Amino acid sequence: MAKHIVGNTNEILPGHKKIVSLEGLSIGVFNVHGKYYAVKNSCPHQQAPLCVGKVSGTTLPSKPGEFLYGREGEILRCPWHGWEFDLTNGHSLFDPNRCWVKTYEVEVGQAEVEPPKLETYPVNVEEEQVIVSINR
Repeated sequence: MAKHIVGNTNEILPGHKKIVSLEGLSIGVFNVHGKYYAVKNSCPHQQAPLCVGKVSGTTLPSKPGEFLYGREGEILRCPWHGWEFDLTNGHSLFDPNRCWVKTYEVEVGQAEVEPPKLETYPVNVEEEQVIVSINR
């Protein structure tokens, strides 16, 4: 599994997103109440650019005639046809067992960066001439 640095935490503030291209895939990275989630930027319905859609909440189960609204900032709505997806797990709201958007693991921390590997050769300075020895 390849890991990619997509930015710093101060670039994706709570309630905001960043759309990135990784290995040829467009992926949206969302900050939902301080926790980060990543989803494929393609609606499974007709491949709309899902991550440019509105992020909001949804109605919650309630008694008849009563409307409760919640989960603000956790629901991503497709900009083309309004299909809604849970950012925390990728499942659709209308049929969570059969329709979902691909999600990706996100972690926050310091990346382990390997120093660049350079090929070096011994150098000798003789009478103001620089000589590089290459052993093959």
